[in-house]
Amino acid sequence: MFTQFFGLKYNPFSKELDINDAYESSDILELNSRLKYMQSSRGIFLLIGEPGTGKSTALRRFTSNLNPGLYKPCYFTLSTVTVMDFYRGLLIALGETPSHKKVTMFHQIQEAICSYYYDQKITPVIMLDEVQLVSNSILEDLRLLFSFKMDSQNPFMLILSGQPQIRSKLSLSVNAPLKQRITIKHIMQGLKKEELEQYLTSRLKIAGLSDNIFTSSALEAIYSISKGIPRLVNNLATASLMYACSKKTHQIDEETVYQGQKDFDM
Repeated sequence: MFTQFFGLKYNPFSKELDINDAYESSDILELNSRLKYMQSSRGIFLLIGEPGTGKSTALRRFTSNLNPGLYKPCYFTLSTVTVMDFYRGLLIALGETPSHKKVTMFHQIQEAICSYYYDQKITPVIMLDEVQLVSNSILEDLRLLFSFKMDSQNPFMLILSGQPQIRSKLSLSVNAPLKQRITIKHIMQGLKKEELEQYLTSRLKIAGLSDNIFTSSALEAIYSISKGIPRLVNNLATASLMYACSKKTHQIDEETVYQGQKDFDM
């Protein structure tokens, strides 16, 4: 109902927003710059961020802009899979039929990557999400899997994405060889305080509302609660719009944000 009340075509703070309409904060611009460098150098990229900072959104946007004739994106979520499940999932993402033996699948993965890069002139871009949840055995296998020609070439891009706990795992001596092979990393920072107003107004404008309905006190409250984490900002903005609609007011101030937060917390 609040979308109709504010004259919006849809909820501007939902995650269904077109990826090309996503706001480019300084954090995202820096990440894009590093990913672009990785395209030329290849190798292993580590992306770290708290939940809701926009890691998955950034990766979706990155892959959507890749030339399909030059890159083969393979996205795989690593939750609590076993080593064998990981091998099978990666082979399926590469378009291969997994064997039943680990050693055979190991060679299948390497051969598939080499076939794409050397024969088809296509760089596999393998994105492994939620890496903070994987076992040390999978992390150790990653180092072995992505070692080509005695570790002299990188016919791939491997992006490891996860929450800050991954740093503790990589600091273990057993994972030192993998950590040493990470060439570029980026830690997501979220929105800066001075970016919040532009972020909110840009989202509203895309959904059909050009008016600035968030007061300066509302911006202060939203940033204080969310710390600039985009997912929390979106949730608070949505809750505020819903509360404002229930009170039949088109202006969102500090009190509206806090009242909306109560419903959100419930």
